[in-house]
Amino acid sequence: MYASAPGPRTPLPWSQLLITFAIQLSEPLSATVVYPFLPQFVRQTGITEGDETRTGYYSGIIGSVFFAAECLTVFHWARASDRFGRRSVLLLGPLGLAVSMTCFGLSSSFWMLVALRALQGICNGNIGVAKTVMAELTDSTNIGDAFAIVPMMWGLGNAIGPAIGGALASPANTWPDTMGKFSLLRIHPYFLPCIVAAACTFSTFVWAAISLRETHPYKRSLRKIDAERRPLLQNEIEISDPKTLVPPPLKDVLNRNVVASMANYCATSFISMMYTVLMPLMWSTSIPAGGLGFSPSKIGTILAIWGFANAGLQILFLARLLRRFGERTVFVFCAVAILLGSLAFGLQSTFARWAGHADGTVWFLLCFHLLMNLGISAQYSASQVLMVRSVTHPLGLSATNGLAQMAASATRGLCPYLVSSLFSITLQRNIVGGFFIYICISLFALGAVISSFWLPKKT
Repeated sequence: MYASAPGPRTPLPWSQLLITFAIQLSEPLSATVVYPFLPQFVRQTGITEGDETRTGYYSGIIGSVFFAAECLTVFHWARASDRFGRRSVLLLGPLGLAVSMTCFGLSSSFWMLVALRALQGICNGNIGVAKTVMAELTDSTNIGDAFAIVPMMWGLGNAIGPAIGGALASPANTWPDTMGKFSLLRIHPYFLPCIVAAACTFSTFVWAAISLRETHPYKRSLRKIDAERRPLLQNEIEISDPKTLVPPPLKDVLNRNVVASMANYCATSFISMMYTVLMPLMWSTSIPAGGLGFSPSKIGTILAIWGFANAGLQILFLARLLRRFGERTVFVFCAVAILLGSLAFGLQSTFARWAGHADGTVWFLLCFHLLMNLGISAQYSASQVLMVRSVTHPLGLSATNGLAQMAASATRGLCPYLVSSLFSITLQRNIVGGFFIYICISLFALGAVISSFWLPKKT
């Protein structure tokens, strides 16, 4: 659909792209803002009956239901955008997210938290539609530039969300002379970070409602378009009746190149979530038990620095790398780098145990691992561009993005339980000297390297 082509690049339509970036930023922001205070929030609902050891189980339910709900709805959002247009679907997401985040901060029942967290996941299900809009706003000369910015949104959300949640939780206790005067903040100590996150998403809704244009090829007004897109508009005849916009069957969408790109996109999602779970878990575990013994503040500082550095490097260099070397080459190179990083991650606890503390060798391994993990963001962009370019059906773009996002959300929902359980079993039973979890990680990374060679060479 978007064959790569030489020649001068078309300028990016920044006014529209910035809106889609803001909508995509809502997902990681709303997903991570609750992490710093979620365990205590769960305890305060009374669901644990005073047993602190049960907190992880219930926190895990809330953590997974977000991505489970997103997984179940993302493809339906994509289909709805095919029929009713991209703009209306995109507007519903941030609006619903603002309402659900506000109610989340005011909740006092555990099962209400679960229901509202699921609603947040549903509202984030339109993330695939945002990527479809990006593809429809660009062409073969600048699509790589646009999608190179997408990982920066995830990186910023992962850095800003926990910062808001940690800094603004329990404000009545933190600033008793000012915030402590408001009974609402005393009764609902986690309302402030939730309402701040809700305000961010509501601002995005207002911005999009005022400025976002329709990009659906059969819904937008007649206008001149480039020759590359002309066949898609069926001689530029605008079809306004939604009943005539019949989405294509999946068999016409899932060609070999799309499936290969989608599979590698899901592998990247698994690796990303795997380290999101394992890094804080291993780093916070005591050295004798197989970790590094870091404090929560130290872990938060490391992740925040890495998150901002990752976002900055992506915006500065990723688009240039994709243009110069091609998406497939960048993806394969990053897969190899992540494999090397997985070996460094596994050795951190070993050297810490030998030294009795996190010495210079441990910090070198930690920095090397994080450096290699910068490739995860590059892989997201590369696989997304390859997937878009592999679509051949005129109306298959939205369905492809919806399926990819659904599969990725399912992967993110399954990964936390699987990986954290494997980590605990490895340490409790001392399997392979407590190294079994790291062997599994490296084997998966090796499999990801092999699968990267299935990506299409030319699209």
